[in-house]
Amino acid sequence: MENNWSVYMLRCADDTLYTGVTNNITKRVHTHNNAPSGAKYTKARRPVVLVYQEDSFTKGEALKREAILRKLPRKTKLNFINKKHYPANY
Repeated sequence: MENNWSVYMLRCADDTLYTGVTNNITKRVHTHNNAPSGAKYTKARRPVVLVYQEDSFTKGEALKREAILRKLPRKTKLNFINKKHYPANY
């Protein structure tokens, strides 16, 4: 398996956060901002800005990491984004 998947967080125009996975971060952020298709959540909250990404996952690992990050409270996510590092237990 290739470790070419990323987990990412976007800050939306309404200041909400969106977490997702992709194997092409540049293309995915462009899709969130421009394409008529894509995530319904971000489509209504454009523009979005990439504020965090973790790389080198298999697809399965990325999906598991995404699930962990999505469950975190907003305040924890913001602290994490601002510090650019994350405790090992997350």
